[in-house]
Amino acid sequence: MKINLKKTGLLVAAGLLTSASFAQNAKIGSIEGTTPLGPSTEYRTWSIGIGAGVLNQTNIFGFNRKDYNDLDHNIGYSAYIKKQISPSFGFKASYLGGKVGGAYKDGSQSFETKTPWSVALSGEWTMANTNWRFFNSFIKPYVSLGLGVLNSEATVMTGSTSNTFDSQSKLYVPADFGLKFAIAKGINLDLGYQLNWANQRFDGSDPAVGPVPTYKNDLFSYAHAGLEIALGNSSLPTLNNSNPVATLVNDYNTKYDDLKAQRDALVAANQALESKVASLNTDLQDDDGDGVANKFDKCPGTPSGVQVDGAGCPILLKNETKVVEKVVITEADRKTVDEAIKNLEFETGKSVIRPTSYNSLNRVAALLVEKDFSLKLAGHTDNTGSLQLNLRLSKERAESVKAYLVSKGANPSRIEATGYGPNQPIASNKTAEGRQQNRRVEFTLY
Repeated sequence: MKINLKKTGLLVAAGLLTSASFAQNAKIGSIEGTTPLGPSTEYRTWSIGIGAGVLNQTNIFGFNRKDYNDLDHNIGYSAYIKKQISPSFGFKASYLGGKVGGAYKDGSQSFETKTPWSVALSGEWTMANTNWRFFNSFIKPYVSLGLGVLNSEATVMTGSTSNTFDSQSKLYVPADFGLKFAIAKGINLDLGYQLNWANQRFDGSDPAVGPVPTYKNDLFSYAHAGLEIALGNSSLPTLNNSNPVATLVNDYNTKYDDLKAQRDALVAANQALESKVASLNTDLQDDDGDGVANKFDKCPGTPSGVQVDGAGCPILLKNETKVVEKVVITEADRKTVDEAIKNLEFETGKSVIRPTSYNSLNRVAALLVEKDFSLKLAGHTDNTGSLQLNLRLSKERAESVKAYLVSKGANPSRIEATGYGPNQPIASNKTAEGRQQNRRVEFTLY
């Protein structure tokens, strides 16, 4: 492949100077808590890189394929220091060393070129940092182009004869492309592939040395892997990992997130207030029409027209004679209640009545309907668990029995359900048998 090094050098230099001039006047952005389109002082702009890889006289694009065509892989090593000018562009001064070799497949001739050193100045463009879709991208593609000086010493072997040329330092053009992976804050994994255009004497090709085809310029490649480490204050983000365009797009998309969150919180609070108002309205209803809200009515179901006190209970006037009906409870009645107590079972830890208890409770409900008895239900628990939990569970179980009896026709105004928790044990809570006895609902007819 023929390349005019003088023209290429001028083009590269002009391109780098133009990019540098643009970068000095351009504003830059941030993605890590800095000001979008803010100053470069908010970032780390210097970094160093080290790497190693494979040097080869051939390349994946097939350039110079008609030159030495038998593969000869050799170890190369590299380092650089870079100054980031803008989020997408920076300059780097690089070093490359190692050796390059090759041969004809027929074995007629081979060469080995030592490259003790090479230095170059390149411009590097990070493509992801100019695309609004790559906000805080983990993978960043890049390309670079530069101009430098390559020191080399070539040896050509033809059969048993070898000829070593004098060491030379000539201009060369490195072009690099690859991917950088942000593996940690300020540290990138660098995977790249570099093409290096050198002068015609790089591989020892010369009309004066045997029947070797002469190409205007030689080309060798460098496949490499390494690390790029940012320098400076570790608390600052790196400029080469920022993307001002994507930052502005992201800021616009999230601009009203706080307001949306506040709106959602207000909606939730309003719904909670509406629920509380609805609950209060239910509590303040007066089902029996005696002027006392259900929540405060101690005698629900008062007949219409009866004068009541503040608790909703009938007031006895001085000239009224209170008639007390005598309630007669037989042994059969007590037996019905005792069987219900004995057979009453709940789901473990719940107030759900098991179906095995229904028959006994049905007989109690029928008794209440038939004889118009009043019934007091007292729920009790053992001392396992907190007092608050046991008080609630005992109350819920008593209410559950009341609800079942009412569903079978019993008058709710004649059934009182109370929960005492563990406060009235009838046996010791130190034994399983005692705790079993303490977990009960007592039925009292009156």
